[in-house]
Amino acid sequence: MAAGKSVTMQDIADRVGVSKALVSMIFRGVPGPSAETKERVLAVADELDYRPNRTAALLSLRRTHLIGVMANIRNPFHAEMVEHMVAEADSVGYEIVLGAVTPTHPESNVIETLLDFRCEAVVLLGPEVPDDDLATWNKRVPLVAVGRRVSAVDAVRAGDSRGMSDVVDHLVGLGHKRIAHLTGSGSIGKDRQAGYRRAMHRHGLDEFVSVVAGDFTDQRGFDAVAELLADGSAPPTAIVAANDRSAVGVLDALQRSGVSVPGDMSVTGYDDSTLARMAHIDLTTVSQEPKEQARRAILAAVERLDHERTETVSTVLRPRLVVRGTTGPV
Repeated sequence: MAAGKSVTMQDIADRVGVSKALVSMIFRGVPGPSAETKERVLAVADELDYRPNRTAALLSLRRTHLIGVMANIRNPFHAEMVEHMVAEADSVGYEIVLGAVTPTHPESNVIETLLDFRCEAVVLLGPEVPDDDLATWNKRVPLVAVGRRVSAVDAVRAGDSRGMSDVVDHLVGLGHKRIAHLTGSGSIGKDRQAGYRRAMHRHGLDEFVSVVAGDFTDQRGFDAVAELLADGSAPPTAIVAANDRSAVGVLDALQRSGVSVPGDMSVTGYDDSTLARMAHIDLTTVSQEPKEQARRAILAAVERLDHERTETVSTVLRPRLVVRGTTGPV
């Protein structure tokens, strides 16, 4: 070390070959580092005569009043949810830090980044990471999963099975039987597909069940139409998409193929996003009551942080069918 220069945690980290964050965890007594790593770090600290910066240590213990929110920025429903969460957090004295999921920045990276920003709790919009991973992160910071059925952490969601059932009921009431479903991904997609299948079975329409794999994107919705129309059998009279974004891809493909909506085919989405409400789209869909979900999610986080709640809670809201111009009688 240069003469007169104070030893820092970064110096210790460089000598041991670990991250500064790991060294900080060891000095703060945070569970996680192995006994062997802890012993090496403390030995190097003693060797370098490390003296903690007490001012910095005190600052590190101060609360940040930050709540992280993980969202897919290409998902219009997530964007709307974030707006509501910012307002809710502000009303109770917290600020929102947004972590964006992208093709090059997956959910695990986003969660770690939000923790690096010292968020006191993290709200996850539509998470697809395994339950075990959620449980592990929940030991480090309170997590709230929004939109997904999960038992490992606090959860707020609308009843997807009931929402899809309402969609199928609506279409059957219009005389539709050949109702196809464009799925989503992850556990949310599975729940919505299960709701579609149960509703078709309840109406005695098992022979007309048709499922096309999807991933919640507009491109997959566009591509799925070609598969459905080229099947060789009678085409469906209605397509139930797992979300609004993929439904918009379906509408685009049908228009380019000369298929009239709802004259030749009805189309539904799910989320009642800003896309669905646009006049030129006017999509029949399902509202998940985003403002109430946002309120419940922020409340769940604040109960953990300010009121010392320790038991896991799950809130399920009643979804609401919103009928617009993309569905009509056969």
